[in-house]
Amino acid sequence: MADLKNIGETVSAQFRGLNGLHPGQWPIVPRALCALGVAAAVVALGWFFYWSDQMEDIDRAVAQEAQLRDAYKSKVQQAVNLEALRKQKEQVNQYVSTLEKQLPSKAEMDALLSDINQAGLGRGLQFQLFKPGQVVVRDYYAELPIDIKVTGTYHDVGAFTSDIANLPRIVTLNKLNLVAGKDGALTLEAVAKTFRYLDDEEIAAQRKAAADKKKAKGARKK
Repeated sequence: MADLKNIGETVSAQFRGLNGLHPGQWPIVPRALCALGVAAAVVALGWFFYWSDQMEDIDRAVAQEAQLRDAYKSKVQQAVNLEALRKQKEQVNQYVSTLEKQLPSKAEMDALLSDINQAGLGRGLQFQLFKPGQVVVRDYYAELPIDIKVTGTYHDVGAFTSDIANLPRIVTLNKLNLVAGKDGALTLEAVAKTFRYLDDEEIAAQRKAAADKKKAKGARKK
């Protein structure tokens, strides 16, 4: 205890009479504590004004590195599966080409309408209505609705719908309504829809309309 007391008195004695003395002339303990204080202040100021920003940059770089790693893994996976993806693309293109071949051109529409009519007459059905409607132009194709109303036996009406489904061109029957007559005959009312691909003029018109719409939208934003 006496030794500790002597050490304490020796240390405290070194802090006496420092006023007016140059720091370089201070005893060892005050100089050491002053040096530690200056070092702590330098570290604190360096952290606040410099190192904190550096740490944030490092954190951002680490996050970016993780994103780049994920992107790299994804690209490597795509590269590994590139040949399979090319084959899938080729299959899709062939499938689309097959579907496009099922769509008639504008010049072939009359023949298709005749095929639909003949499918009904060939089954002995009586047409009470066969009225093509207004062509509806979609993004990649045109749609022609046809209001039909036929009368015949149950089996003939069923065979007619089967014949429509087996036409080489795409024809769908929509809004079907069957009404049984007193004589046992059935009356089928439906909207047959057939589709055709757009010709060059229609495609150009579609592209122009899309461009005008995009331009008008951009003008409204301004």
